[in-house]
Amino acid sequence: MMLTCCKAYDIRGQLGVDLDKDIARRIGRAYGEYLRPRSVAVGCDARLSSPALKRAVAEGLMDAGVDVIDIGQTGTEEVYFAAFHLDVDGGIEVTASHNPMNYNGMKLVRSGARPISGDTGLREIERLASGNIFTKAAKRGTLRHCSILAPYVDHLLGYIEPTRLRPLRLVANAGNGVAGHVVDALEARFRELDVPLEFIKVHHEPDSTFPNGIPNPLLSENRAATAEAVREHRADMGLAWDGDFDRCFLFDETGKFIEGYYIVGLLAAAFLARHPGEEIIHDPRLIWNTIDIVRRAGGIPVQSKTGHAFIKERMRAENAIYGGEMSAHHYFREFAYCDSGMIPWLLVAELMSTTGKPLSSLVGDREAAFPCSGEINYRVDDAQTAMQRVEAHFAGRNPLVVDRTDGIGLEFADWRFNLRSSNTEPLLRLNVEARGNAALVNARVGEIEQLVKKND
Repeated sequence: MMLTCCKAYDIRGQLGVDLDKDIARRIGRAYGEYLRPRSVAVGCDARLSSPALKRAVAEGLMDAGVDVIDIGQTGTEEVYFAAFHLDVDGGIEVTASHNPMNYNGMKLVRSGARPISGDTGLREIERLASGNIFTKAAKRGTLRHCSILAPYVDHLLGYIEPTRLRPLRLVANAGNGVAGHVVDALEARFRELDVPLEFIKVHHEPDSTFPNGIPNPLLSENRAATAEAVREHRADMGLAWDGDFDRCFLFDETGKFIEGYYIVGLLAAAFLARHPGEEIIHDPRLIWNTIDIVRRAGGIPVQSKTGHAFIKERMRAENAIYGGEMSAHHYFREFAYCDSGMIPWLLVAELMSTTGKPLSSLVGDREAAFPCSGEINYRVDDAQTAMQRVEAHFAGRNPLVVDRTDGIGLEFADWRFNLRSSNTEPLLRLNVEARGNAALVNARVGEIEQLVKKND
């Protein structure tokens, strides 16, 4: 039986079709047989199916002779943290993040939180799990439960100086995912330290039915609750997370959603102010603002293919201090080069405190200098044909740069775009940016959209 749930850099599939408890057990068993770990940390998100799938993964690992440490209901980054903080040889988070209700999946890492993707072991695990023929372990592994919340919060606070934080009111929207318990733990720690942060909590409790919609603030229709709460409570900033909170989305004091692209530039500048000359990794979708900021701050911008496995690999190769994707994934050298949805907002809160500027002021000039479309998704029958049609149309305009790092990127004197197919869905993803001309962005989006939809 060939598995259909193993994607480019994680496991994701429809329940009862691509993924069930038997497949989860076989994946755990294959992980143990392929990597031969002594011990592995496991966690899961708030989905209804996640605890049973986590237990099945643990059973497979124990069948392989692996000792399992269950860290409970957690976000993906808590498993990453466990993988480099605890004396373990890897970690598995059961999560489907922002996918529909009838999906689930897993994110796998080795020791030190090194990602396991298609190029680094996932294909071998898929082959073993598909065959379902395993070597009998000399001794079955054990299972124990362990909380890593306290040391994880200690680590998060190491990225800021809490005494620098001025009074701030923050709206925190967990989207009924699993971010809430970390917000509660940080709130308690700030109270102990007499740090004047106030949290307005929205959709705070984990709820497997997601009564307020699948937590994915990248979709514009999922932003209203956070924006309205910011305005109602006159908050200084809004925070929203996806289901496993490895992505953090920010709203300014007016309730306006801030594209993740501009947060990448903001954090890059903050790191370079403390560590000049360092390398900053960015993805190829939107680049001009990041490159401009990094070079002005004396850093070195380095482009990587989109996707957490590729960004992490490049960060390790360059020993980069920080990396960011416009999709709101932010990566940190001191976090084992992994992405975190908690570290970014802590850093931004500190920046707001030390500069005395609201978030709108911190990013406003950059939004004006390099306006962008944000990522626009198109459902198409034939992504490759649509991409070829767009490229052929603009090739005659003599682009200054043709970039095939990820999909197709064409750059002209005053605007550029990136068009790429999704790794997980039948979608084309478009990003357009310009130099100081928002109207040009809108015009080019319309032109490309007509080409994409021409024969669909």
